[in-house]
Amino acid sequence: MKDIVIRDAKVVNEGKIMKGTSILIRNGNIEKIFRKEIPENVLAKAEVIDASGKLLLPGAIDDQVHFREPGLTHKAEIATESRAAVAGGITSFMEMPNTIPQATTQELLEQKYARAAEVSMANYSFYMGATNDNLDEVLKTDPQSVCGVKVFMGSSTGNMLVDNPETLAKLFSKSKMLIATHCEDEPTIQANLAAAKEKYGEDIPISEHPKIRSAEACFLSTSKAVELAKKHGTRLHVLHLSTAKEMALFDAKPLKDKKITAEACVHHLWFSDTDYEKYGTHIKWNPAVKTANDREALLEALEEGRIDVIATDHAPHTEEEKDNKYLKAPSGGPLVQHALVAMLELSRNGKISIEKVVEKMCHAPAELFGVKKRGYIRKGYKADLVLVEPSRWIVSKDNLHYKCQWSPFEGESFYYQVTHTFVNGNLVYENTNADGKGKFNEAFRGERLTFDRK
Repeated sequence: MKDIVIRDAKVVNEGKIMKGTSILIRNGNIEKIFRKEIPENVLAKAEVIDASGKLLLPGAIDDQVHFREPGLTHKAEIATESRAAVAGGITSFMEMPNTIPQATTQELLEQKYARAAEVSMANYSFYMGATNDNLDEVLKTDPQSVCGVKVFMGSSTGNMLVDNPETLAKLFSKSKMLIATHCEDEPTIQANLAAAKEKYGEDIPISEHPKIRSAEACFLSTSKAVELAKKHGTRLHVLHLSTAKEMALFDAKPLKDKKITAEACVHHLWFSDTDYEKYGTHIKWNPAVKTANDREALLEALEEGRIDVIATDHAPHTEEEKDNKYLKAPSGGPLVQHALVAMLELSRNGKISIEKVVEKMCHAPAELFGVKKRGYIRKGYKADLVLVEPSRWIVSKDNLHYKCQWSPFEGESFYYQVTHTFVNGNLVYENTNADGKGKFNEAFRGERLTFDRK
């Protein structure tokens, strides 16, 4: 590989913004960081990218995506969604087990890794899935090469709802892995759904979604997970928090001192229940988008340190599927291409600092999961890097890279745009026309993430 110099960028890293900084990439790694002039002998041997006027960030690490392969590839594939991810500045992802078949055995899990090695443009890891009856398989999972174990504590996805108290106790007490949970209380949801059907019949309006999958359903399940983790000393990570009430369950202390951590997703930080009238089922997610007060509480918790990570829960469905009425429309939507620029837009609007965006999307996922040599701009680390320029653009079907070819952000104008994405020191995406379309290094493949866990 030829050396690459990214010259005169505004680097956002480890709580600081450093103007006029340059990075030397060599053999896939960050070889040197220059705060002053770069020696001529270095420049003479390198491909130089002028980054003046641009932000240089570590590549984002998304700890929660659904790339739909195997079994649901009419919606998405590892190949297509990893392309969309790198176009959005996400250089590593961790994918969920609820595919067809579900990744609930070591053999099925490894098949997903093998497929990613063939087609993924981003670095990758895959969660092992827990059920009520696969504890022995879960306990075989290697913590050095697998990101975590996923437990659906509120779900109707196949047989992946883990609601047996004895199974949960064994999982939380015996697992040496990080356990990531989807927390919504299923009995509460079903009772709320029955009440909505009694009132509306089969024509339940989408505005009822946050009442059916209510704040109380979230709090009951999340508090149970936290209680179990405290009882058994479990390394617990609670996914996609959506309510103000849940924030009291998490501590505002340094990440290094936590065994119980939390995630918020971009859609819960951007939308509120007043948006259902405009977007309908296109913003139907589980957990549901809730009130503006809940949204503000999540943003406040990010600043306080109660929430540790910002992710996407990228979960594509076809537009035809999403356009169904409430009861038939699936929950989830595509987000990896627009998550980073959406958070930078919130930063411009004073909702969160740009340093905090980088902390929660890059540094914290690396620390929280123990990802080796990624998530920071540091000498010796993998050169997973993203250049972003101030260049107002509009999201349209013409510049989408998702296989499903729609986005809840269509028509949205963003101030920042990703122009270059490097994965392991390779330029995998370049958008020099600043139109959101860009071009890809189609031959490149990412690496399996590894984890430094004691």
